[in-house]
Amino acid sequence: MQIGAYSIDTPIALAPMAGITDKPFRRLCRGFGAGWAVGEMLTSDPGLRHTKKSLSRSDFSNEDGVIAVQILGNVPQVMAEAAQYNVALGAQVIDINMGCPAKKVCNVLAGSALLQNEKLVAEILQAVVGAVDVPVTLKTRLGWHDEHKNLLTIAKTAEDSGIAALAVHGRTRTQMYNGEAEYGLIAEAKGRLNIPVWVNGDITSPQKAAEVLKQTGADGVMIGRGAQGQPWLFRDLKHYAEHGALPEALPLKQCSDTVLAHVRAMHEFYGEPSGLRIARKHIGWYLDPMPDGIETRREINRLDSAAAQYDALAAYLDTLPEKTDTWACAYR
Repeated sequence: MQIGAYSIDTPIALAPMAGITDKPFRRLCRGFGAGWAVGEMLTSDPGLRHTKKSLSRSDFSNEDGVIAVQILGNVPQVMAEAAQYNVALGAQVIDINMGCPAKKVCNVLAGSALLQNEKLVAEILQAVVGAVDVPVTLKTRLGWHDEHKNLLTIAKTAEDSGIAALAVHGRTRTQMYNGEAEYGLIAEAKGRLNIPVWVNGDITSPQKAAEVLKQTGADGVMIGRGAQGQPWLFRDLKHYAEHGALPEALPLKQCSDTVLAHVRAMHEFYGEPSGLRIARKHIGWYLDPMPDGIETRREINRLDSAAAQYDALAAYLDTLPEKTDTWACAYR
């Protein structure tokens, strides 16, 4: 898969997810085989560039792989300036968010709300592409609602505007993350385009990834919620794509060591109290499927220091070999 000057040997991507795909998680997923990773969305509003949240999201120091930065907004010139600003900070690819379904985003007519205004979509895409000399990609959905699935129009507009690759989540905005993702329209869009297409939505196993790629003809898969609590999914995806079978499951200790390393990395990256708070959701995703995991997660979430959180998690993981031989996995 080729995006501008960048060749992607493993077309398996970590999707941008606000509050989740921070630098610690991107580095972790890349270490397990993700060939592409897009950072958390950054607002195009210049007045918010120096908030604590924006500064952490725009920290690309010691980043592995291609630095792909997603920007959010609805004013073409402001989006263009945001793209230039992030390129100056080190972004090698700019990704435009036209897929986020969150109310606070759509209420300001950004994210997937833009799909209601095809003229504005074209103006934003053209402005951003024309403003920077790095590849610009687009993340979007099937349409605004079930009666207005305009992906084919958006996709053609994207290609005509110079977008280097398209990522499509197989739901409309009104579906949010409910129901099941649909891939038929993505297949039709892929058949009409000459740019690479990522398919996204409900891809939670190597087997499902293979099915969706066959159905859509997409160039690669983009994994969002499926990576939560199992970053080693990328290892399994890569092996399955190459060999048609799952690899041996990771040893329980390696999974436990990965969890601890991830929590430690969040503590170091954010400090307290943010690191403690942000780690809680990841700990929940890791522990909930495990023996006594839900109860343990609740106990850990009551702790008010990073050191206590880490120690309690380590103590629980030390007991796991008495309860199970392998880490829980729904697709094995």
